[in-house]
Amino acid sequence: MKNRIIMFWAIVAIVIVSISVLISKPTKFGLDLVGGSRLELQAQKTETISTITPDMMDSLTFAIKKRVNAIGVAETHVQRVGQDRLLVEIPNVSDLDQAKKMIGETAELEFKKNVAKAGDAPKWVATGLTGKDLTAARVDSSQTGQWVVGLEFNATGTKKFADLTRAMVGQQMAIFFNGEMQSAPVIQEPILEGRAQISGGGDNGGFTAKQAKEMVDLLNAGALPVPATIIQENTVGPTLGSDSIQKSQTAGIIGLGLVMLFMIMYYRFPGIIADIALCIYAVILFALFKTIGVTLTLAGIAGFILSVGMAVDANILIFERTKEELRAGRTLYTAITAGFDRAFTSIFDSNMTTIITCTILYYFGTDIVKGFALTLALGVIVSMFSAITVTKNFMLLIFGTKTLTNPWLFGLRNDEIGTAYQATESKKENAKFGVLD
Repeated sequence: MKNRIIMFWAIVAIVIVSISVLISKPTKFGLDLVGGSRLELQAQKTETISTITPDMMDSLTFAIKKRVNAIGVAETHVQRVGQDRLLVEIPNVSDLDQAKKMIGETAELEFKKNVAKAGDAPKWVATGLTGKDLTAARVDSSQTGQWVVGLEFNATGTKKFADLTRAMVGQQMAIFFNGEMQSAPVIQEPILEGRAQISGGGDNGGFTAKQAKEMVDLLNAGALPVPATIIQENTVGPTLGSDSIQKSQTAGIIGLGLVMLFMIMYYRFPGIIADIALCIYAVILFALFKTIGVTLTLAGIAGFILSVGMAVDANILIFERTKEELRAGRTLYTAITAGFDRAFTSIFDSNMTTIITCTILYYFGTDIVKGFALTLALGVIVSMFSAITVTKNFMLLIFGTKTLTNPWLFGLRNDEIGTAYQATESKKENAKFGVLD
């Protein structure tokens, strides 16, 4: 009993934490539910790229996904269109300029030196040190309080930077970002530790915090493997529309209500416990979605609804097993325990096959399929906790120390109860009239 009480309060604590997460964290929705931006890109040939290959397009797809996700926009849909085009859909970003900035900039960082003679206009030439030699970029503040971008080089970049600064003491080294000079400091001494700073250039007097962060995000996302031009752009509204979303919510509430009503009508008191466990399941699952940043699309919601059905199915298996044990004459505690134990194998096997399928869909499916697979897998895992732990704990906490005096509460008739129950009832009747066995 003590362990069951401890588990009860542990479940209560989990529910309280989950509710606080639901209240404090916003829900992320996909393009089909909240709208966003849709852009079509075309890969460009250059002097060094004469043919756009499928490998190049795969690399471009990966780079764009990495870039947009690094900036904080999840569930970006990137799809190949033809031989050299990509369709990019970014949810919840209706500002086309912002969307283009996320995917359109190439994040080209170059360090250049001046080869012009003294008194002539500067002529900057490449040194061979570029953004490809970086391991990380971060936002820092200088001693004067201005925002700067801190750079860290990899082993190759550290050696290049050390050699350049050693050879250029007393000279300027210019830092260019996407073709625009950011700063051109004079090298005072060799820099050997592989770190540098960009303090901002032009007439802006340095970076703002937003400008520094945008540059850091682009640098950390890396350069695009092949140049790409935006050939079509437009904003889109929710494909379902607010009216359709509202109707879907209404249908979901009605469907869930009917399922909960069926559980109560058919399984009586255990059905009530199952409905409570189902509500706890939904709260925990949605809190988990928000905690790990799952973006809900229509496919993802479908995965959640399917997992709800599987959670109900697990309770049905458990209750049917429990009723079988009661019909066989088991005591209430034994019937409940045996019902859960004997149903566990079936529940575990069915859920594991679903999780394996979800894993395959997630690794080999498209973005939409991945959303469905992720929500379904998480739902199945939480449903096992709900059915095996929550429902069982509540059942044993309420009925664990009692005898079955009213079979109707378990959806059974008196004549369905096995011989052990009948013998118990006979003893009660005999005792009432003073008859000894």
